[in-house]
This record gives sequence, structure tokens and C-alpha cells, in this order.
Amino acid sequence: MFNQLLNLTYLSRCFPPKAALAFIIFVLLIFTGAGCGKRKAPQPPLEKTQQRIEISGFQQGNKVNLTWLLPAQSVSDSSVSSIKQVDVYRLAEPLDAPASLTEEDFASRSTLIGSVSISAEDLARRQISYTDSLEFAGQAVKLRYAIRFVNSAGQKAGFSNFLLIEPTAKVAASPALDVPAVSQEAILLRWQPPTSNVDGSKPVNVLGYNVYRSEKETPQRKMLNSAPVTRNEFSDRLFEFERGYRYFVRAVSLGTNGQPIESADSNAVEIVPKDTFAPSAPGALTIAATLDTISIFFATNLEKDIAGYRIFRSTNPELPKSEWQNLTPNLLTANTFQDTKIESGKTYFYYVTAVDRFGNASEPSEVVSETVP
Repeated sequence: MFNQLLNLTYLSRCFPPKAALAFIIFVLLIFTGAGCGKRKAPQPPLEKTQQRIEISGFQQGNKVNLTWLLPAQSVSDSSVSSIKQVDVYRLAEPLDAPASLTEEDFASRSTLIGSVSISAEDLARRQISYTDSLEFAGQAVKLRYAIRFVNSAGQKAGFSNFLLIEPTAKVAASPALDVPAVSQEAILLRWQPPTSNVDGSKPVNVLGYNVYRSEKETPQRKMLNSAPVTRNEFSDRLFEFERGYRYFVRAVSLGTNGQPIESADSNAVEIVPKDTFAPSAPGALTIAATLDTISIFFATNLEKDIAGYRIFRSTNPELPKSEWQNLTPNLLTANTFQDTKIESGKTYFYYVTAVDRFGNASEPSEVVSETVP
């Protein structure tokens, strides 16, 4: 480098002072890298918000329920945590409007119908929803929905996919659920059918009903029927006593394109079914005696909640049954019993009761007797 400068100094003697100085400075800039360096190709700005997201939705009664998933967030991904809001847009179009639409056209013609603020809990849960209430004007339309993310700096991402829905005005209103009736085998639900559609029109557009149940321990709702119930009642046989349940019903209507559409939820009823139902009395009793034992046999009860049986004995059949001796303070779990505390020559009388796990006792069985040899 020093030799090059000497050569440059030598050469500068051959040029006017100003020209030589400019030439030396130019060369120094090249060798020291103090110049601007090589220019890179222009790069697009980094995206501050998530570009695309998929939304889904369906009509229920006079509402459209929209749902979408927030993108999964990695440890190094700050673009997701910067999402502070989701804007929801809607465009009403004639039924014969073209199916395709550019984002530019949608942006210029759609209406911002609502915004959803995103919390830390939403980011963890990821699934977000929005409900759009419909007002039917008597003219059939199709609705096009889309959403876009907005970050903390107010920057907006591109639109999501377009969701097209042709809402049906003649969707049945909600049914009215009555107080359930509890029996040993089932919880019987009955309801009053809707009297009109959500737009006030008649006759009511009802194909059937869907019955839903949730539990206090697990709030997730479950549809109990596999196909729409065509009657105004339903028996829930898959239940447990002493467990809390919450029921509601939805009417099912025929939609615009032939698809079923549910009504809004009926009123909800909660119930903790109590088992106050006594089992049936044991039957088919037989008895046999030996010198030191009387054996009693009987058929097992068919109820699923039987906890055991009690054996009662007396030497006086006229004695009130409530005064007979209980030979099984601890419930008998088998359907046989051997009485060894007997005396030769005496006649003994017996009856059996069944007890369920809630303490309900059956009526006495038939009385059987035997005389010890």
C-alpha cells in the first residue's frame, strides 16, 4: 500500500496539484473501503402481520358463526404475538354475482362489521370466533366474509380466504324445553315446537330436532341423537344418577341449498337426577334343609345398580315383616345364603329384599319356609 502511494505521489508530479489530489483521494477511498460499496437489489419490507388465514362458518338461526385458528407461535416468532386485533368484513351480493372476486374489489365494496381483540389467552387457545346477526330484508342474497389481522402498529395483513354463505330466512325459531322427567331407565325430555320461522313467516320449516347435553365436569356439548328427532320428546338412557347434566334442543330446518340448518339454542335446563326408585323384589326363591343348615336360593335382580341383598327370618309368620330378624347386617352380594343358627324340629320362615347402591330397598319377596329335621 505504501509503495502504491509513493507511485501515486510520483505520478502526481505529472498532473496539476488539484487534479493530483483528487486522484489520490479517489484511490484511497477504493483501497480503504470508505466508499458506499456495492449496492444490493431492493428488498421488500418484512411482513409485520400474518398474511393468510382460513376461516369457516355456518348459519344457525338468524346468525352466522365464524371461526378461525390463529397461526401457531414459535419461540422466535414475534409476528404472531404482535397480532392485537382481527377485523371482520362482509359483502352482500346478488345470488347471480360472480363467484370469484379480487381482494381489491372486496376491500372497496365490503363493510367492516366488527373487530375482535386478541388477548394472551386467545393466542394460547388459538381458536377465535365471531357471530354476525342477520337482518332479513326479503331479498335473497349471498354473503361473502373475510378477516384480516391488525398488529400493534396498526398495520393490516392481507385478507383471509373468502367464505360464501347463502343464508336462509325461513329457519325455524327455537323450541321451548320443558322440565325433564326422571325414571329408573331414562331422563325424558319434552319440548314445545317453534310457532314461526326467525323471519316471522309460517308454516314453520322443521325437519326434526337435535338434542344436546353437557356435564358440569366437562362443559363440552354433545349431540345425543344420530339423526334428527321427529317427535317432540327424547329419552336419554345414557346417564348416571347423582351426576349433573345440562340439556338444550335445536330445531333443524331445510336450508337454501338443501343442507340442514339448526335453529338457535332452546332454553337450557339443568338437572341432577336422583335415584329414588326401589329395585324389584327378588324372585324364584327356593329353600332346602339339612340337619344343621337351611340353604336359600333366589334369582339375581336385573337392575344394574344392585348393591346386594338382605335376608330376613322369623319363626312366627304372623309377625309384622318389619320386626323379622335381619340375618345380613352387611349386604349379601351373592344370590345364595346358608343359615346355620337353627334348631332341630323348628320351622323357619324367610324373605329377601334387594338394595341398590343409593340405599333404595325393594319390597319383600315371597315368603319361603322349611322345618329342620
